[in-house]
Amino acid sequence: MANILVVDDEHGIRDLLFEILTDEGHQVDLAENAAQARVARNKACPDLVLLDIWMPDTDGVSLLKEWVGSGLLTMPVIMMSGHATIETAVAATKLGALSFLEKPITLQKLMQAVESGLKKSALKAEAKANQLTQPVGALMTEAPPPPVSASASRKPDFLLRLNQPLREAKEEFDRAYFSYHLEIEHGSVARVAEKTGLERTHLYRKLKQLGIDTTRNKHAGD
Repeated sequence: MANILVVDDEHGIRDLLFEILTDEGHQVDLAENAAQARVARNKACPDLVLLDIWMPDTDGVSLLKEWVGSGLLTMPVIMMSGHATIETAVAATKLGALSFLEKPITLQKLMQAVESGLKKSALKAEAKANQLTQPVGALMTEAPPPPVSASASRKPDFLLRLNQPLREAKEEFDRAYFSYHLEIEHGSVARVAEKTGLERTHLYRKLKQLGIDTTRNKHAGD
């Protein structure tokens, strides 16, 4: 069950979305304008927001921009409108909206958008939880350690810096991972290939790319 906030100045649309989403087992909060939406967002911290663009006090795009600027866009937002132009929809998605639904909204499109939004919300929550449960010393903010060769002393812990580009973080992990297994297997690429499930030729190329020397500490033949 998710907590969903519906923001729309049309009473009939609010009631319809409330019935559909509650039938799906979700907790639904309603707001008819931006002022009520601000209160509901701060109170309930919704997993997903369905936000109408055209509202009498503050339009949905302006409210979205306000949330972005104040750091409150912590949940996926799906924009809704029956009169918005393509330019408005594009502007909303550039600001951070997940998607755009054109009124009248079909049940199929609604449920697809809601499912997509809740999946994104769940992944974000999982990533945040994993980051909070990182062991002390697991994050480094200083310069990365030099590449580890197969002959380096074995260490029980590996410190991975998460504040770097994904590609560099992956290379750093791969280098430490394969160096560790090479040391365990006394430099035998054949045994490391078998242990890690990689084809030997592919593993040789991978080790070369990572700059790992396979000729040292090699006490078992390949």
